[in-house]
Amino acid sequence: MVSRTTDDYLALAINGIHTITEPAFWPGFDRKGVDGFHDYFHHLTVVEPARAARFRIRHYCWIGLNSKESENPELAEEVLKIIPQYLDRPTVLGLGEIGLNKNSLNEIKALERQLGIAAERNDMILVHTPHLEDKLKGTRIIMDMILSDKRLSPSRVLIDHAEEHTIGEIKDNGFWFGLTLYPNSKGSPERAVDAVEVFGPDNICINSSADWSVSDPLATVKCANEMRRRGHPEATIHKVFYENPKAFLGQSPKFRAE
Repeated sequence: MVSRTTDDYLALAINGIHTITEPAFWPGFDRKGVDGFHDYFHHLTVVEPARAARFRIRHYCWIGLNSKESENPELAEEVLKIIPQYLDRPTVLGLGEIGLNKNSLNEIKALERQLGIAAERNDMILVHTPHLEDKLKGTRIIMDMILSDKRLSPSRVLIDHAEEHTIGEIKDNGFWFGLTLYPNSKGSPERAVDAVEVFGPDNICINSSADWSVSDPLATVKCANEMRRRGHPEATIHKVFYENPKAFLGQSPKFRAE
């Protein structure tokens, strides 16, 4: 939401969305230094919750170093040192989005460090998986890293940007999985509903893209309407778009939902 206008908050409120979570992410450019991350984490934890509250929307966030900017080892080291000071802020649910982009050694090192922070603090984790042809390989690397640390529970990890060829393995390993909706790329409402029909409504969280590129904060509403159009019962729609995220996010003592 740091990339969106107040009109987007108004649209969310009008459509009945009263609680949102926002991951720390790549802003469309590489930040030049650690001060940029200080400003960004402050924005996520102080400025944005206040802006959302004007529209009676609760704003939660995740703090982490995204995989794209992990490719700068010197900067990554500086950012990893400041992350813990933001994790105790009242609207921060855990580490995220952290993960892999190109499955590089630098990305893996930064991810390992952040998984360690989460394990030490017993924090929840929101995972970014590659958008390119390395998605399956990257997803498997991430799962192996998490499963190898007995301090981490897959039930407290959501692996986002899942697709048809990764969902089965994610579920089989006990993780939650996320489907991200974009207007012109990656996931569509129709494709997400297909996934619900194939894999079932359990352990799934469908989320709207809302960033600096072509995206749509109301994509979840459109996806719910697609489920309704196909004849899915209201109980199933309610489970996918309310009960599931409430169950996953509710594992954080900081989270509350109406």
